Amino acid sequence: MKLIDYPPQEPLSPAGAVYGAQCWERGEGIDGEEFAFGADPYQRLIVFRSPKPDGRVLLFWHGGGWTSGYKEWMSFMAPAFTAAGVTFVTAGYRLAPTHVFPSALLDCVAAVKWVIEHVGAHGGDSNRLFIGGHSAGGHYAALLAARAGESARLGLPKGLIRGCLPLSGVFDFRPRSGLSVRPRFLGSDASNDVRASPICSIDDPSPFLVAFGSNDFPHLVPQARAFVLAVRDAGGSAHELMLPDRTHFTASFAGGEPQGPWVPAALAFMA
Repeated sequence: MKLIDYPPQEPLSPAGAVYGAQCWERGEGIDGEEFAFGADPYQRLIVFRSPKPDGRVLLFWHGGGWTSGYKEWMSFMAPAFTAAGVTFVTAGYRLAPTHVFPSALLDCVAAVKWVIEHVGAHGGDSNRLFIGGHSAGGHYAALLAARAGESARLGLPKGLIRGCLPLSGVFDFRPRSGLSVRPRFLGSDASNDVRASPICSIDDPSPFLVAFGSNDFPHLVPQARAFVLAVRDAGGSAHELMLPDRTHFTASFAGGEPQGPWVPAALAFMA
């Protein structure tokens, strides 16, 4: 889809607007096949097939503060992964404030189900599925991968997600989480602060590679480190990766750099 095909979103911050424009620019000319997993314009995904697929699949969600963003923002990441044999998929989800938690999470589940059912036709193996996302997208990915029991109740078989790669993700919405403002996607239900926090109620988690920029938003670095420890305390495997000299936004751009600080680590993790 093109930008003009989407309904209006919440205005981005000045820094966010620059980031969004750069994402569109970086993804220009990188084309995949687009499919719908629902009726809403945001319930769509793009599949980028590898010329020599090895079965690995990475399903990745965009950021945007839960109120903005497009699946196309992550298209620039595809070449670095498809060149390594990975089938790359970027998916959208419905946005707040029109749709509050757990609407977008259910969209993420629907995207996973679509991939399970269809990725074999695009060179992927549904038994080698990894998920990830940047910022808000990393939050949703972590939420699915950290709670096997809850994900199973949503229709995702235990053991399905082989690993999770949140990039500058958000893991905690409780008081003292460091957030200056309670995100609007949580809605009016105060219990969503805990329900939407991946660090809470970790249950048989998938392996994690948790990455963040050294110059990331101040509250996200301690959140990421606390989440890594929480996953380990729950008996899971989690690795921390700090991306030197990266901000919250430029950490995302590492996803398109084959020789950068994140892609080699991500591919090794997925191996």
